[in-house]
Amino acid sequence: MKAGGPGTAFEAGLYELLARTVPDAILVPLGTDAERGWILLPDGGPVLGRHIADPDLADRLAGALATYARVQRALEPHAPELLELGLADMRPAAMPARFDEALDTVRALGERRGAGYGLAVHARVAAMRSTVLGWCEQLAASPLPVTLDHNDLHPWNILGGGPVAIRFYDWGDSVVAHPFAATLVPLGVLRHRLQAGVDDPRFARARDAYLDVFADRAPRAELIATLQLACRVAKIARVLTWERALRAAEEDGGTLEERWATAPAETLGSLLSDGYVL
Repeated sequence: MKAGGPGTAFEAGLYELLARTVPDAILVPLGTDAERGWILLPDGGPVLGRHIADPDLADRLAGALATYARVQRALEPHAPELLELGLADMRPAAMPARFDEALDTVRALGERRGAGYGLAVHARVAAMRSTVLGWCEQLAASPLPVTLDHNDLHPWNILGGGPVAIRFYDWGDSVVAHPFAATLVPLGVLRHRLQAGVDDPRFARARDAYLDVFADRAPRAELIATLQLACRVAKIARVLTWERALRAAEEDGGTLEERWATAPAETLGSLLSDGYVL
């Protein structure tokens, strides 16, 4: 049973849409109440995260990413409906305004908490505004249609794997965005687990398994370049996702661990990195 807060109440309606369009890729709800944001789900079984230390993690994640890419393609015609449900608009054309929101968010959090790190990050990233806006403009020129970005597609939100069909879970952070933005989180997790760079063959296999589903849209080199660009821009959406989580915790009278409280500034700071994943 899940009762979504004000910022994630759309998830119940999203599950209803997913159950109509891609039922084999999700836990089909036993019941939903879209007005109140309530969802009742069946047991989904083990998560892919249980294999996080396995040597074949990259191959398992490759299969999951290919499945997710097919979900995204199936949902391309439903982008307007996704926005109507209340998912945040992170389409490329909206990202310059979202970037300004992310900057304001990190500055406000830094001032409120007296966090010198957050204010320093704000100043450095604000100085590269023209570069970030250039990324957004390039991404807006991509011919790939916008679709559903899970926005938190780590292995603990992926069910199944191996002989068990892959299904996806916990859609409360979802946004409407360039499809390749969805790879930011899973590829970042994989890079950290492998302790290797993005040129590692295991990393490339997972990335390319995802891109294979879009092979009819553009040449491989162009798809890779677009994925790198989309991941850079997607960091902006992650800043705002973290801020929403912090705000929701405060409104509920609770607090998050310090490592999560600094997540918006750290995510914004990742825009300064040469790397495109977190």
